[in-house]
Formats: sequence, structure tokens, C-alpha cells
Amino acid sequence: MSPERVPRLPSTIDAIAEAWVDTLVDLEPTTGTYIGRVEANSRYGDLSPAGHERYAAEARLALAALKAASPLDSIDEVTQADLGSSLELDLEGHDAGLHLRDLNVIASAAQDLREVYDLMPTDTVDDWATAATRLAALPDALGGYIQTLREGIRQGVTPARRQVLEVLKQATKNAAPDGFFGEFAKGARLDATEAGASAVARDLGRNADGAAAAYGAFADFLRDELAPAATEADAVGRDIYAIKSRGFLGATIDLDETYEWGLGELARMVAEQEAIAREIKPGATVAEAIEFLDADESRKLRGTDALKRWMQETSDRAVEELGRSHFDIPAEIRTLECMIAPTNEGGIYYTGPTDDFSRPGRMWWSVPEGVTTFDTWRELTTVYHEGVPGHHLQIGQAVYNRASLNTWRRQLAGTSGHAEGWALYAERLMQELGYLDDPADRFGMLDGQRMRAARVVLDIGVHLGKQRPDGGGVWDADYALAFLRANVNMNEGFVRFEVNRYLGWPGQAPSYKVGQRIWEDLRAEYERREGASFSAREFHRRALDIGGVGLDTLRRSLLA
Repeated sequence: MSPERVPRLPSTIDAIAEAWVDTLVDLEPTTGTYIGRVEANSRYGDLSPAGHERYAAEARLALAALKAASPLDSIDEVTQADLGSSLELDLEGHDAGLHLRDLNVIASAAQDLREVYDLMPTDTVDDWATAATRLAALPDALGGYIQTLREGIRQGVTPARRQVLEVLKQATKNAAPDGFFGEFAKGARLDATEAGASAVARDLGRNADGAAAAYGAFADFLRDELAPAATEADAVGRDIYAIKSRGFLGATIDLDETYEWGLGELARMVAEQEAIAREIKPGATVAEAIEFLDADESRKLRGTDALKRWMQETSDRAVEELGRSHFDIPAEIRTLECMIAPTNEGGIYYTGPTDDFSRPGRMWWSVPEGVTTFDTWRELTTVYHEGVPGHHLQIGQAVYNRASLNTWRRQLAGTSGHAEGWALYAERLMQELGYLDDPADRFGMLDGQRMRAARVVLDIGVHLGKQRPDGGGVWDADYALAFLRANVNMNEGFVRFEVNRYLGWPGQAPSYKVGQRIWEDLRAEYERREGASFSAREFHRRALDIGGVGLDTLRRSLLA
């Protein structure tokens, strides 16, 4: 049982943070959808240059108010420091013109405008009517995005051509008659006898066609205007990379030292994996151990129904057992829904619960087309990473902690390094707790950890123009592809997508392993300070009760 929460009186700094959340929901309605604020679900934000200027103006006002306020307690101090650094970084990125080149294969408006429908309520006729209204707004939203990218062309601030061509493929797929929007409208479950249902069905069909056509026009722009103006270089350079890295970590790191650390960490992962390969099959190489495990029918799942059922059973068991022994898990976050995503992009991801828990936390598996078999030895650690004690415990605990934390702290604060670093830390923790005693499951965990170490080296290497570890010159996309192939056990399509992701989303991929490093160093430092009174359960409770913050803020808060 989680200890009872004593409500805290909101402060001036809480009010500033709450007002910023309201501003974000107004300016970025898709953010509102993500956290369950439904009042803006029928529209999109202004993605034009004017919209970005308005965002910057509002951020400056919020930052000024925050700096002028006096914290009343340690919770205020964390909010002031972390929200302040987040706003400052947003403004630094704006002044550097990052929004003018903001297009990549995984996390830009090109994807966000479509993906928001995965989280929208679709239970009632009114829900579908709201979705239809948002579909009608999509062409204008894409039009604003095109205006911003055109301004980038005018100023000579453009994304890499490789990213443009990959997003062109995604946009073309969305524009197809059998693409997402047509299928979304066809999938509406509407009772024709219910008032307004037939009109909503017509609106859905018409507006879905309009959304698909808008993606067609976007594809034309990408092909005819942006691709010819895009930069051939994949690397963004040290200055942009430093901004991006700070954003994804909430911490400033020595990029050159981290590159060298990444090389050492990768070597350590390889040695550990090779040792376990020989444990799985005497004398086996890593490749031979993989072949041996892949042939084991007892470790296979066939079909997405079996995958979903196994995910849910594994997750439910972890919640029940860890809630008894190692973590305080409130009843509100003991529900985690395991879902097969409506797309086929190949990712696995988590979406947090709404503030009232009416929509629970969800683990999504986007299964690539044609993939029908799954290996439990590869994926067990993924369930722990996305679920409990990983993302769901971390994010769900922050949402639950409303007695102490304002909405921004519960639902929007934090960085990839904090969240993904915790999730990798959680994977190793499950090994420590005995959940990966089977060498095959531990081997699968290391398979993922090796990939995360490899991409620290790859990401920094490419974007900072580092010398390749093989001595063959400077990192480029071709070497990055070969390097990742040598360090992951994935199909070619996945490897290519991952490399394109790293090339277009600088600083994000290393935040996992670097975040894990910071989490582990912080626990070790905390344990040294506490001495014989150290309790891992208490450390985890204190750390998670802070909510999502930058990693520098986390360190200062835990060691204060």
C-alpha cells in the first residue's frame, strides 16, 4: 500500500505552472489530448511561423513570472528550477531557428498530427463527432507547418534531405485511400439509430478524405520544394547537438567524454553478452546463441493476439509481485493496458494515464507488416521497460501524486533521459531482483542494452563528426548503418529505420543509456551517503515522488 498523501496548499509557483499547462493546451491541443485534457480535442495548434512566435512570447512571460516568484518549500524550488530551465531551453531552441528545420522520421509534426487519433476517445457519437471536427482542421494545421518549413527554406535553415525523403514516404502512405485516415473513419462504431450518428458518419468520411488529401499536398511540398533545398549533411554539428542533448537529458554533459565512455560501455556489453551466449549453449557465439533460442518453440508467440495476451499476463504479474515486495504501487496505477497499435511502424512505446485515470497507462506494440511470430526471450525485458517497474510505475506515480505536485510536474515535466534512463535502470533492477535469472531472458536484456550503448557512440559520432572507432575516417550514414548492424539482432528494415531516427533526432537516442548512467551513479552516491540505513525501496519512493524532472534537478533534489 502506498502511504497516505496529505494535500499541500498550492503556491504562487504552482499557479504559474498550472497556467503554463493551460497555455500549452491552448497552443498545442495535441499535448492536451496526450494528458487527457479534452477541451481542445477538436482542433490543432498554429504550426505557422506566427504560431511559433506566439509560443515564444508566452514562454517569455511565464519565465519572467517564475523568476519573480519566491519558493515556499522544496517542491516549489524543484518546480521553479525545472520549469525555468525547460522554458529557457525552449527559447534558446526558438532563437536558434530549430523549428524551421523540425522534420524527422519519428517525432515531428508530420507524425504528431496523425498519431493524436490513437489517444482520442472513440466510445460515443459525440467522441466521433469531435474526431471528425479535428480531421476537418488537419489541412490548416499541415498548411501552417508547410509555411514554417518554407520560411526555413527562405532562411537556409533546412532539415537533412534523408529525413525529407523518408517523411515523404510516410506522408504518401497517409494520403492513400487505404491509408490511416480512411481506415480510421471506416472503423467508427456508430449505432445508426442514435441521434446524429448518420451525420457524424458522413462528416467522418468527408473529413478523413480531406485529411488524406492534405497529406498528399504535404507530400508534394516535400518532394517538389523541401527536398531540393534540404541539406545533404546528416550531421547537425556541435552547437545544435548541445542544445538537443540538454533538452533530452535535462543535464549538461561532456559530449567528448561521453563518446569515449560509450565505447567502453559497448565493449563491456559485448563481453557480457558473449559470456551468457556460452552459458546458453557451450562454446556458442552470440549469433549461435540467438539461432539456438530462435529455434526454441517454447519461447515463441504466434500472432498478435498471443503477443497481447502474453504482454498483459506478464505485466499483471510484475505489478502484483513488485507491489508486494519492492515498491509502493497505488491502486490507481495497478492497471496497465497492453495494446497492439493501429500502425505498423515497428515501435514499442508507452502512453501515460489521464489525470483522473479514466484512461489508464498503455503499452503499445506497433507490429511491422508481415511479422507474425515473436520471441519471449527478446521481449520480456521490454515489458518491464515499458510497464512496471519502468515507464508505467514512474509516470503513473507522478500522475497519482496530485496531493503534492502541480499538473505540470505530474504530467508534462521531465526528459527522455529521466524517463528512458529510469526504464533502462529498471531493466537492470529486474535482473538484480531475480526476474532475469533465466540466461535467455538476461541475454535478451543485454541485446537491448548493447543497442543502447552502440547508439551513444553512433549518435554523437555522426553529429559531431567524430573519428570512427575502426580508424576509417569520420562517421557518416553508411558507416552508422554498418555499425548498428554489427551490434543489434534486428531485421534490416528495423536497422535502417533506427539509423534514420538517430540521424534526424539528434541527442535523443543517447539519452537512454546516458540517463541510465546518471540514475545508477545517483543511486550509488545516495547509498554511500546513507550508509547502513540505505533502503532501495525508500530511494525509489523518494525519486519517483519527485515526478519527471531534468536529471540535474533530480540530482540536486535527491541529494539536498
